[in-house]
Amino acid sequence: MLTPADHFHGSDLETIEYAYGIKKENITSFSANVNPLGVSPKLRQTLAAHIDVITTYPDREYTALRRAIGTYAGCDPDHIIVGNGSTELISLMIQIRHPKKAMILGPTYSEYEREISLDGGISLYYPLKESNDFQMQADDLMNKLNEQIDLLILCNPNNPTSTSICRNDMRKILDCCKQNNIFVMVDETYVEFVPDHLEITSVPLTDYYNNIVILRGISKFFAAPGLRLGYAITGNLDLIKEVNKKKNPWTINSLAEAAGKLMFSDTEYISASKKLIFSERDNIVHELSLINGIKAYPPTANFILVRILKNGITSKDVFEYAIRRGLMIRDCSTFPFLGNQYFRFCFMSAVKNRELLMCIHELFDDANTKP
Repeated sequence: MLTPADHFHGSDLETIEYAYGIKKENITSFSANVNPLGVSPKLRQTLAAHIDVITTYPDREYTALRRAIGTYAGCDPDHIIVGNGSTELISLMIQIRHPKKAMILGPTYSEYEREISLDGGISLYYPLKESNDFQMQADDLMNKLNEQIDLLILCNPNNPTSTSICRNDMRKILDCCKQNNIFVMVDETYVEFVPDHLEITSVPLTDYYNNIVILRGISKFFAAPGLRLGYAITGNLDLIKEVNKKKNPWTINSLAEAAGKLMFSDTEYISASKKLIFSERDNIVHELSLINGIKAYPPTANFILVRILKNGITSKDVFEYAIRRGLMIRDCSTFPFLGNQYFRFCFMSAVKNRELLMCIHELFDDANTKP
């Protein structure tokens, strides 16, 4: 029997329905970090019109799909590997690099450590400092790197802190890693949500460094987690050959292939998504600044990390207060270095964002009036 003390992922709506007696259709997930616009109308029409593609195998080399991704991401299609979501690619990269000791920027996504552990390696964390609003200090990180570490994992922008590493700092980190024979895996799942993403993305660096691979997917920005389409970008041709030898053929199904060839050129949807997120991010940051008892850290992605400053209120309390109103935020107490004073939520429609902000206002206003 589930209890309210359990922690939930953004995809756990059926579990939430069972635990709280709230129909999943009536829950707005501020936890999954998915684009609130949903699937683009153009993609919806295209998939419906091309349903017959499931009667044939996709192109084993995914040539047209990689070409579409290359145009979108600004890289050579021959430098692209496609996979069954970025999760499969994380697993493949770790299996191939086989790190004995990895360093992970933390707090962050737990799948990195899990995959390293499954492969027999150990993980060290470089903790982002709350005193610095969880912004990474490149020089300090580089002082922690040495030849005993063989893999560095960076989520950029980072989940759950919503902080980013600029490309100039990434270049310095890559130089340091090159000297210490460290390979770098950069997860750019949320990079399209960043206002100045061309200053953040490390894709241009793959033309000059062979010790980096970048992972992306369509789950968050293109609101299509169920299609399971991810891609990796690297200039390391030996790594590409090794991955293609190891991974199973046709891991991308025909519908996902058809969708990918369209969505990366859907400029209307891409523009509308950025406009919505950029506007809502500014509004939410402002509104949170007016609430006594919390601190919101400056976000660069489509979600924001909040610290509870009010004694007597925990992240579990915020989760409980919101879920009873059909609003699901992320209790961050399971992330390394955070604890039960932090919660995270992503940006949804303007109406739903106002609803959640009112909920947070009510909880903390009520707490602030109590003696």
